[in-house]
Amino acid sequence: MQVTETKNEGLSREYTLAITASDFEKTVTQRLEELSKTIQLPGFRKGKVPVSLVRKKFGKDVMGEALDQAVNEAATKVITDNELRPAMQPKLEIVKFEEGQDIECTMAVEVMPDIDLGDFSKIKLERQVAEADESEIDKTLERMAESYKSTAPLAKKRKSKAGDTLVIDFCGSVDGEEFAGGKAEDYALELGSNSFIPGFEEQLIGTNAGDELDVKVQFPEEYGADNLAGKDAVFACKVKEIQESVPSAIDDELAKKAGMEDLEALKKAVREQHSQGFAEISKQKAKRTLLDALDVAYDYDLPAGLVESEYDSIVKAAEQAKEAGQEIDEEDLSDKEREDEYRSIAARRVKLGMLFAEVGRTNDIQVGQDDLQKAILKEAQNYPGQEQMVFKYYQENPEAMQNLSGPVYEEKIVDFILELANVKDVTVSVEALMAEDEDDKPKKKAAAKKAPAKKAPAKKAAAKKPAAKKAPAKKAPAKKAPAKKAD
Repeated sequence: MQVTETKNEGLSREYTLAITASDFEKTVTQRLEELSKTIQLPGFRKGKVPVSLVRKKFGKDVMGEALDQAVNEAATKVITDNELRPAMQPKLEIVKFEEGQDIECTMAVEVMPDIDLGDFSKIKLERQVAEADESEIDKTLERMAESYKSTAPLAKKRKSKAGDTLVIDFCGSVDGEEFAGGKAEDYALELGSNSFIPGFEEQLIGTNAGDELDVKVQFPEEYGADNLAGKDAVFACKVKEIQESVPSAIDDELAKKAGMEDLEALKKAVREQHSQGFAEISKQKAKRTLLDALDVAYDYDLPAGLVESEYDSIVKAAEQAKEAGQEIDEEDLSDKEREDEYRSIAARRVKLGMLFAEVGRTNDIQVGQDDLQKAILKEAQNYPGQEQMVFKYYQENPEAMQNLSGPVYEEKIVDFILELANVKDVTVSVEALMAEDEDDKPKKKAAAKKAPAKKAPAKKAAAKKPAAKKAPAKKAPAKKAPAKKAD
């Protein structure tokens, strides 16, 4: 094979490859011999078909396979011999291919830039930290007590209001005729729970115990019973008792309801939960500060094709967001301004992704099975009672497991750099820690969130972009303290 370098500018390399006819014939013959050992034709035992007959019958198909093989092997050899680190899959084009003659093709490839990592200890940044005070713990306990509330008869007579529970008798009718399932006695109905037909509960607000009234409603058009759907109905109701909500006492019994041994154990668990939540927010804010610092500190050429690919992904994500009805605050941007903004985001993503890849490559940072298991466990903890569902999802979806490695790899790189950087912890109030940074607020960048850094590509292979992450179907997670989490 003859190789001629035709372009070497910046990160762009182009080559002309000439594969001799004799080398290509060897590849074709080798493939035919392999095929002859596996196929079976009439009149021949399996593995005993002559190569000449296989060539006659399957020659064109084999030649196409051999061509792909020969060109790919030639490209791999060029990458190896020239110690190239492709940023993307090389572009190969066959220029000349005629039976019995040398094959000519071209290869264009963009390579990874040389990045001088320098000394990370010169990077200075502040990390906000906060601790929950007792008032925050008390507020959480109060919310828990409210969630375990009970009801009790009114201590003092008054009219009903939203949040009260009414004990009622009711009987429903349509056109003066009672219907099945529309009658009950001593039914406990919480006003505001929206458990009855729209408009029913609202008409019971402001009533007194002993009141009798007709509640007039209309069944929804999509109601499950065809004989009632869209029909006007009247419910004769009698309010027998009004009960008010009473939060549970904050004591050992509340702790036991929450699965804890006693109140002190519950307080300790809440305190730890707050601390973990604040630590996570602190880490995410420090990460954003670090990324901003790295973006300013480093400057190197970027593969144009990789930036263009990332730009296309951002545009596509923005279009999908619009189609899904998500609000994107970019109406005041012209098409040119929007394009410039998206290209700036794409360039930043590629720059930081390549920097992270270089840090991981030079320091042999890898994502192991233990790292993935920890990430899955952390994900599962967000869905109390559904942990097994999350574990099963990742076990049955290798693609989801693979997609998980990108964010995990990025976190390991961030942790590595933060360990070396000059980081100063600054104690702030909980409010300050929870407050949105300017970069977190809704802005005109429809796809401004940074994608996970891609793992460093192997020396002989092009970096492949991971598929869009799929999340397991799940219910809304139970609310955890602190209530707000940094993106």
